[in-house]
Amino acid sequence: MIDYQFNILEKSREAVLKKTENLSEEQINKIPEGFKNNIAWNVIHLLVTQQLLCYKLAGKEMYVSEEVVNSYRKGTAPDPSKPVSLEDFNKFKEELVLNIKRIKEDYKKVTSFNSYPTSAGITLNSIEDAIAFNNYHEGLHTGFINALLRAIQA
Repeated sequence: MIDYQFNILEKSREAVLKKTENLSEEQINKIPEGFKNNIAWNVIHLLVTQQLLCYKLAGKEMYVSEEVVNSYRKGTAPDPSKPVSLEDFNKFKEELVLNIKRIKEDYKKVTSFNSYPTSAGITLNSIEDAIAFNNYHEGLHTGFINALLRAIQA
């Protein structure tokens, strides 16, 4: 069953990468009217959330810095005075791919997990729960990215 969850993660991230190809720096940083964030924030937020759910809750070291976590975790918003460069955006997109391979290996090394009640009303009690919930979360943000793409290309 875990391989199925990893397959969902791969397909979800492939879709995000494809949708965000060839965007300009202006497009990834644009916050359209009626939105609270932008494409860059959503992509980096995917990476941060996976790290928090699948690594921090398992007591493992994350592959992203605390600074990145603090800037892109739940409840944050983009700082318009600090746009994300295309170079940095592409590095974060590379991390999305690298973290698929990493979680597949690191998952096998998890020996404990700190239960966590999500804002969706679901309590995560294991690394398997976290991986499955992360896929749900990634689906939500893929939908936000789609909506942002429509708004910036209108």
